[in-house]
Amino acid sequence: MIEKLRNIFTTALVNAFGEEFANIDPLVVPASNPKFGDYQCNIALPLAKSLQQKPRAIAENIVNHAQTQDFCLPLEIAGPGFINITIKPEYIAEKIKLNQQDERLGVEKVSEKQKVIVDFSSPNIAKEMHVGHLRSTIIGDSIARVLEFRGHDVLRLNHVGDWGTQFGMLIAYLRLEKPEVLTTANVVDIGDLVTLYKQAKIKFDNDAEFQETARQEVVKLQNKDAESIKAWQLLCEQSRKEFEIIYRLLDIKLIERGESFYNPFLPDVIKDLETANILTEDQGAKCVFLDGFVNKEGNPLPLIVQKSDGGYNYATTDLAAIKYRIKEDEAERIIYVTDAGQANHFAQVFQVAKKANFVPDNVELVHVPFGLVLAEDGKKIKTRSGETIKLKDLLKEAVNRAKQDLENRLTTEGRNEEEDFINEVSQIVGLSAVKYADLSQNRTTDYRFSYDKMLALQGNTAPYLLYAYVRVQGISRKGNIDLDKLESNQDILLTEETELVLAKHLLQLDYIIKEVEKDLLPNRLCLYLFELSQKFNQFYDQCPILQAEEEVKLSRLILADLTAKTIKLGLSLLGISVLERM
Repeated sequence: MIEKLRNIFTTALVNAFGEEFANIDPLVVPASNPKFGDYQCNIALPLAKSLQQKPRAIAENIVNHAQTQDFCLPLEIAGPGFINITIKPEYIAEKIKLNQQDERLGVEKVSEKQKVIVDFSSPNIAKEMHVGHLRSTIIGDSIARVLEFRGHDVLRLNHVGDWGTQFGMLIAYLRLEKPEVLTTANVVDIGDLVTLYKQAKIKFDNDAEFQETARQEVVKLQNKDAESIKAWQLLCEQSRKEFEIIYRLLDIKLIERGESFYNPFLPDVIKDLETANILTEDQGAKCVFLDGFVNKEGNPLPLIVQKSDGGYNYATTDLAAIKYRIKEDEAERIIYVTDAGQANHFAQVFQVAKKANFVPDNVELVHVPFGLVLAEDGKKIKTRSGETIKLKDLLKEAVNRAKQDLENRLTTEGRNEEEDFINEVSQIVGLSAVKYADLSQNRTTDYRFSYDKMLALQGNTAPYLLYAYVRVQGISRKGNIDLDKLESNQDILLTEETELVLAKHLLQLDYIIKEVEKDLLPNRLCLYLFELSQKFNQFYDQCPILQAEEEVKLSRLILADLTAKTIKLGLSLLGISVLERM
């Protein structure tokens, strides 16, 4: 609907003021209040200065050229020049019927698909995934799902931390204390490996002889020493198995391409920066000075790309990754989903990549920052002993609490259910609650993690939406009609206010998904689904469905069915599976 209106108002702009306005966004958006109609065109005010006319006069001229009579009530001008648009109920009814029969529910695929890379999750080898990895994994997956649904060619990359001096330190320590770990798979689990890493770090910090041994191990790795590479591969494989447990639980699909993948390309990055004449040597290190970045003293801040000892760092790897992703993967949009603390790093890397001519005009580099996950008291989430909470423990606790809540509800309702049913529902509700609690927040802010709030059956939560889906599906089943085989001449009757409000909201799905595609804010989809379930409840409370006369019943069952399909589709784009019973 938004696209249709935008096309009409773009044509009206051209006809009213000339071809130079063909590429101007007509600023058609859903109305913020029903009294303003269904949509508003807000272009008159921004054009007032360039046209040197009053906004209301501009709006009148646009209205005179807008061909909306076929599906809109007469356009109205409000205030200084807002154009209020109200869609005819009969047109809404026709669109509802078409969307209910469309497997994509009226959401078109893009006309020109892009090759998009979404870089997300990115845990470190030899370390357990913790709550800090939660947001990157969940947000990145949802963004990838939305882009895939829109028809883009999406490459989901897991840029794991699988290289660096820490591996030399760990391998050197294991050679001394647990040599069997480096020769045989599955000798130690990831938790023990983390403990060994901590012990290695203590020894490294306090033992000069061991420091040198660790450095020599790094050199062996860099020189592809067969024994060292085998030890490194065993550590990587053990970590991957642990990561995969989490990814299976959360239904996350990723292709691993770690830091080590880009090692062969790092020397060429330095050469490219030299060729572009932007490389400077400063105190033995090679770096690029940046526009707009200064230190505390106000002096230009450099991005170091090669240390004085000849080693490379994260920035070098990220530059090599950008170059590879554009040249070899042919990416047109590269999205990095990381915590907000890395915003400066990516701003600097992106600037250097553009200065080095790695980034053509048709390629967009996007950093998608997110805030912290905090405990209910507003502090960082930690265990009682002060350790960072492991992600698998957090997810397990959510499932256990969901199971306890379900068993209490079943007892209260006097229901007897099989253990398989209880386990399945608990698993889906618990994991969905964690995902939705994260995605329903604006990702740019911190949020407080609360099992009680996220598992609540009321409010903007996953259990509430899952229950709403179950309720709507139950109504459709009781209707005992195959709605997908209805005759095309079946009328949709929108005679009651709550029917019309629900129908209009259903038709905004395509707009919401396109906005998430553009702004990469999944919380907009969450809010849409929550409001949809509320509007359906108001409709259900005021409009009898199964008790209505046949023609009205069929019409209302179609509305209910499209609501259920919309909730299911929307939740799937958030990485959440629905349940038929709860």
